Amino acid sequence: MAPRVTLLETRGRKEKGIVKWFSDQKGFSFVIPDDGANELFVHQSSIRSKDFRSLTDGEAIEFDVEFGNNGHTKAINVTGPDGAHQRRIP
Repeated sequence: MAPRVTLLETRGRKEKGIVKWFSDQKGFSFVIPDDGANELFVHQSSIRSKDFRSLTDGEAIEFDVEFGNNGHTKAINVTGPDGAHQRRIP
């Protein structure tokens, strides 16, 4: 298996975006980056949380971008604004 190439702290800072939708049942989401780039996949294991790992539709988040060897990109190290741990918003 080829090693993954990871780009963290893109442009010297975390990227920002809005959660398009999140499926608690499937454990994944898509985020719309603020910079206008293509939507990014988010797996629940990439969410930094002290509680149940979940996101709320329309929620503002920060993240790093990982470039996989399959050509796909995804959001990792997902947090709330200013690096805050994510909390489920009712």
